[in-house]
Amino acid sequence: MYLDLKDVTKSYGENENRTQVLRGISFGLEHGKICVLLGPSGSGKSTLLNIIGGIETVDGGSVSIDGDTIEHMNEKALSKYRRTHLGYVFQSYNLIPNLTVQENIEVGAYLSDQPLQLEELMKTLGLWEHRDKTPNQISGGQQQRTAIGRAIIKNPDILLCDEPTGALDYKTSKEILALIEEVNQKYGTTVMLVTHNDAIKEMADRVVILRDGQIREEYTNETKTAAADLEW
Repeated sequence: MYLDLKDVTKSYGENENRTQVLRGISFGLEHGKICVLLGPSGSGKSTLLNIIGGIETVDGGSVSIDGDTIEHMNEKALSKYRRTHLGYVFQSYNLIPNLTVQENIEVGAYLSDQPLQLEELMKTLGLWEHRDKTPNQISGGQQQRTAIGRAIIKNPDILLCDEPTGALDYKTSKEILALIEEVNQKYGTTVMLVTHNDAIKEMADRVVILRDGQIREEYTNETKTAAADLEW
Protein backbone atom coordinates (compact mmCIF):
# COMPACT_ATOMS: atom_id res chain seq x y z
CA MET A 1 0.00 0.00 0.00
CA TYR A 2 1.18 3.53 -0.76
CA LEU A 3 -0.33 4.95 2.44
CA ASP A 4 -0.32 2.48 5.32
CA LEU A 5 -1.66 3.03 8.86
CA LYS A 6 -1.26 0.33 11.50
CA ASP A 7 -2.96 0.43 14.91
CA VAL A 8 -2.73 4.24 15.25
CA THR A 9 -3.72 5.60 18.67
CA LYS A 10 -3.93 9.19 19.90
CA SER A 11 -5.03 10.79 23.18
CA TYR A 12 -5.20 14.33 24.55
CA GLY A 13 -4.98 15.49 28.16
CA GLU A 14 -3.63 13.68 31.21
CA ASN A 15 -4.91 11.49 34.07
CA GLU A 16 -8.69 11.94 34.62
CA ASN A 17 -8.85 14.51 31.79
CA ARG A 18 -7.34 12.10 29.27
CA THR A 19 -9.49 11.56 26.17
CA GLN A 20 -8.69 8.87 23.64
CA VAL A 21 -9.40 10.29 20.18
CA LEU A 22 -8.10 7.45 17.99
CA ARG A 23 -8.39 3.83 19.14
CA GLY A 24 -6.30 1.58 16.91
CA ILE A 25 -6.85 2.80 13.34
CA SER A 26 -5.55 0.54 10.56
CA PHE A 27 -6.13 0.92 6.82
CA GLY A 28 -4.25 1.32 3.55
CA LEU A 29 -4.67 3.35 0.38
CA GLU A 30 -3.22 2.79 -3.08
CA HIS A 31 -1.47 5.57 -4.98
CA GLY A 32 -3.71 7.79 -7.15
CA LYS A 33 -6.96 6.95 -5.37
CA ILE A 34 -9.52 9.18 -3.66
CA CYS A 35 -10.30 8.23 -0.05
CA VAL A 36 -13.13 9.84 1.92
CA LEU A 37 -12.87 9.84 5.72
CA LEU A 38 -16.47 10.15 6.83
CA GLY A 39 -17.83 10.70 10.32
CA PRO A 40 -19.60 13.09 12.69
CA SER A 41 -17.85 15.89 14.57
CA GLY A 42 -15.59 14.41 17.24
CA SER A 43 -15.09 11.07 15.48
CA GLY A 44 -11.34 11.67 15.08
CA LYS A 45 -11.19 12.23 11.33
CA SER A 46 -9.40 15.62 11.41
CA THR A 47 -6.92 14.30 14.00
CA LEU A 48 -6.22 11.34 11.73
CA LEU A 49 -5.67 13.69 8.77
CA ASN A 50 -3.25 15.80 10.84
CA ILE A 51 -1.31 12.67 11.80
CA ILE A 52 -1.01 11.61 8.14
CA GLY A 53 0.12 15.18 7.44
CA GLY A 54 2.87 15.04 10.05
CA ILE A 55 1.24 17.89 11.99
CA GLU A 56 0.43 15.73 15.02
CA THR A 57 2.29 12.73 16.41
CA VAL A 58 0.89 9.29 17.23
CA ASP A 59 0.86 7.80 20.74
CA GLY A 60 1.15 4.32 19.26
CA GLY A 61 1.11 2.51 15.93
CA SER A 62 2.73 3.60 12.68
CA VAL A 63 2.04 5.67 9.56
CA SER A 64 4.04 5.30 6.36
CA ILE A 65 3.84 6.90 2.92
CA ASP A 66 5.73 5.27 0.08
CA GLY A 67 7.84 3.42 2.65
CA ASP A 68 8.71 6.52 4.73
CA THR A 69 7.62 5.94 8.34
CA ILE A 70 6.56 9.20 9.98
CA GLU A 71 6.96 8.43 13.67
CA HIS A 72 10.71 7.83 13.34
CA MET A 73 11.38 11.25 11.79
CA ASN A 74 12.99 14.19 13.55
CA GLU A 75 11.66 17.72 12.94
CA LYS A 76 13.95 18.34 9.96
CA ALA A 77 12.93 15.08 8.30
CA LEU A 78 9.26 15.79 9.06
CA SER A 79 9.53 19.19 7.45
CA LYS A 80 11.04 17.63 4.32
CA TYR A 81 8.34 14.94 4.35
CA ARG A 82 5.58 17.58 4.44
CA ARG A 83 7.27 19.54 1.66
CA THR A 84 7.90 16.51 -0.55
CA HIS A 85 4.72 14.50 -0.13
CA LEU A 86 1.85 16.71 1.01
CA GLY A 87 -0.52 19.46 -0.04
CA TYR A 88 -3.15 20.80 2.37
CA VAL A 89 -6.61 22.26 1.76
CA PHE A 90 -8.60 23.44 4.78
CA GLN A 91 -12.15 24.68 5.36
CA SER A 92 -10.70 28.15 6.01
CA TYR A 93 -8.78 29.27 2.96
CA ASN A 94 -5.75 30.76 4.81
CA LEU A 95 -4.81 32.96 1.86
CA ILE A 96 -2.39 35.88 2.21
CA PRO A 97 -4.68 38.92 1.86
CA ASN A 98 -2.22 41.36 0.28
CA LEU A 99 -1.06 38.90 -2.41
CA THR A 100 -2.87 38.32 -5.70
CA VAL A 101 -4.46 34.99 -6.62
CA GLN A 102 -1.41 34.13 -8.74
CA GLU A 103 1.04 35.13 -5.98
CA ASN A 104 -0.86 33.06 -3.40
CA ILE A 105 -0.55 30.02 -5.66
CA GLU A 106 3.13 30.73 -6.35
CA VAL A 107 3.82 30.51 -2.60
CA GLY A 108 3.23 26.76 -2.95
CA ALA A 109 5.53 26.51 -5.98
CA TYR A 110 8.49 27.77 -3.95
CA LEU A 111 8.21 24.66 -1.77
CA SER A 112 8.83 22.27 -4.64
CA ASP A 113 11.73 21.20 -6.82
CA GLN A 114 9.28 20.12 -9.54
CA PRO A 115 6.24 22.44 -9.45
CA LEU A 116 3.42 22.12 -11.95
CA GLN A 117 3.16 24.64 -14.79
CA LEU A 118 1.49 27.74 -13.29
CA GLU A 119 -0.55 29.00 -16.25
CA GLU A 120 -1.89 25.53 -17.12
CA LEU A 121 -2.88 24.87 -13.50
CA MET A 122 -4.60 28.24 -13.11
CA LYS A 123 -6.62 27.57 -16.27
CA THR A 124 -7.58 24.12 -14.92
CA LEU A 125 -8.72 25.86 -11.73
CA GLY A 126 -10.72 28.46 -13.66
CA LEU A 127 -8.63 31.26 -12.11
CA TRP A 128 -6.56 32.60 -15.00
CA GLU A 129 -8.80 35.63 -15.60
CA HIS A 130 -8.77 36.38 -11.84
CA ARG A 131 -4.99 36.04 -11.43
CA ASP A 132 -4.34 39.71 -10.58
CA LYS A 133 -7.15 40.03 -8.01
CA THR A 134 -6.62 39.84 -4.24
CA PRO A 135 -8.64 37.41 -2.07
CA ASN A 136 -11.17 40.09 -1.00
CA GLN A 137 -12.02 40.70 -4.68
CA ILE A 138 -13.11 37.11 -5.42
CA SER A 139 -15.87 34.77 -4.16
CA GLY A 140 -15.53 32.10 -1.47
CA GLY A 141 -15.48 29.39 -4.14
CA GLN A 142 -12.70 31.17 -6.01
CA GLN A 143 -10.76 31.57 -2.77
CA GLN A 144 -11.06 27.82 -2.17
CA ARG A 145 -9.89 27.19 -5.75
CA THR A 146 -6.87 29.41 -5.02
CA ALA A 147 -6.16 27.41 -1.85
CA ILE A 148 -6.33 24.18 -3.87
CA GLY A 149 -3.98 25.72 -6.43
CA ARG A 150 -1.48 26.65 -3.74
CA ALA A 151 -1.58 23.07 -2.42
CA ILE A 152 -1.42 21.31 -5.77
CA ILE A 153 1.17 23.42 -7.65
CA LYS A 154 3.96 21.88 -5.60
CA ASN A 155 2.94 18.57 -7.24
CA PRO A 156 2.37 16.69 -3.97
CA ASP A 157 1.90 12.95 -3.76
CA ILE A 158 -1.10 13.34 -1.47
CA LEU A 159 -3.67 16.13 -1.25
CA LEU A 160 -5.15 16.34 2.27
CA CYS A 161 -8.55 18.07 2.32
CA ASP A 162 -10.18 18.89 5.66
CA GLU A 163 -13.87 19.77 5.07
CA PRO A 164 -12.95 21.67 1.88
CA THR A 165 -16.62 22.48 1.13
CA GLY A 166 -17.67 23.21 4.72
CA ALA A 167 -17.96 26.98 4.22
CA LEU A 168 -19.49 26.85 0.72
CA ASP A 169 -23.01 26.69 -0.72
CA TYR A 170 -24.35 23.61 -2.53
CA LYS A 171 -23.50 24.66 -6.11
CA THR A 172 -19.99 25.89 -5.22
CA SER A 173 -19.36 22.77 -3.09
CA LYS A 174 -20.04 20.55 -6.09
CA GLU A 175 -17.75 22.68 -8.27
CA ILE A 176 -14.93 22.34 -5.72
CA LEU A 177 -15.45 18.56 -5.45
CA ALA A 178 -15.40 18.30 -9.26
CA LEU A 179 -12.15 20.27 -9.27
CA ILE A 180 -10.58 17.91 -6.69
CA GLU A 181 -11.75 15.01 -8.85
CA GLU A 182 -10.15 16.61 -11.95
CA VAL A 183 -6.86 17.19 -10.09
CA ASN A 184 -6.87 13.51 -9.09
CA GLN A 185 -7.49 12.36 -12.67
CA LYS A 186 -5.21 14.85 -14.45
CA TYR A 187 -2.19 14.75 -12.13
CA GLY A 188 -2.59 11.32 -10.51
CA THR A 189 -2.67 12.94 -7.05
CA THR A 190 -3.77 10.71 -4.17
CA VAL A 191 -6.60 12.48 -2.30
CA MET A 192 -7.60 12.09 1.35
CA LEU A 193 -10.82 14.03 1.96
CA VAL A 194 -12.38 14.51 5.40
CA THR A 195 -16.11 15.28 5.52
CA HIS A 196 -19.28 14.81 7.55
CA ASN A 197 -21.37 14.98 4.34
CA ASP A 198 -22.56 11.44 3.62
CA ALA A 199 -23.18 12.09 -0.10
CA ILE A 200 -19.51 12.82 -0.86
CA LYS A 201 -18.52 9.21 -0.19
CA GLU A 202 -20.05 8.22 -3.54
CA MET A 203 -17.21 9.94 -5.48
CA ALA A 204 -14.47 8.07 -3.59
CA ASP A 205 -12.53 4.95 -4.54
CA ARG A 206 -12.19 4.08 -0.85
CA VAL A 207 -14.49 5.00 2.04
CA VAL A 208 -13.47 4.88 5.71
CA ILE A 209 -16.27 5.62 8.20
CA LEU A 210 -15.15 6.70 11.68
CA ARG A 211 -17.09 6.93 14.91
CA ASP A 212 -15.68 7.51 18.41
CA GLY A 213 -12.10 7.10 17.18
CA GLN A 214 -12.63 3.72 15.55
CA ILE A 215 -13.26 2.48 12.01
CA ARG A 216 -16.91 1.39 11.88
CA GLU A 217 -16.91 0.50 8.21
CA GLU A 218 -14.41 0.45 5.36
CA TYR A 219 -15.08 -0.43 1.73
CA THR A 220 -14.24 0.19 -1.93
CA ASN A 221 -16.78 1.74 -4.29
CA GLU A 222 -17.18 -0.60 -7.25
CA THR A 223 -18.92 2.19 -9.18
CA LYS A 224 -18.17 5.81 -8.37
CA THR A 225 -20.49 8.77 -8.89
CA ALA A 226 -18.99 11.79 -10.66
CA ALA A 227 -18.75 14.80 -8.32
CA ALA A 228 -21.00 16.82 -10.67
CA ASP A 229 -23.75 14.21 -10.21
CA LEU A 230 -23.70 14.11 -6.41
CA GLU A 231 -26.87 15.22 -4.63
CA TRP A 232 -27.61 16.04 -1.00
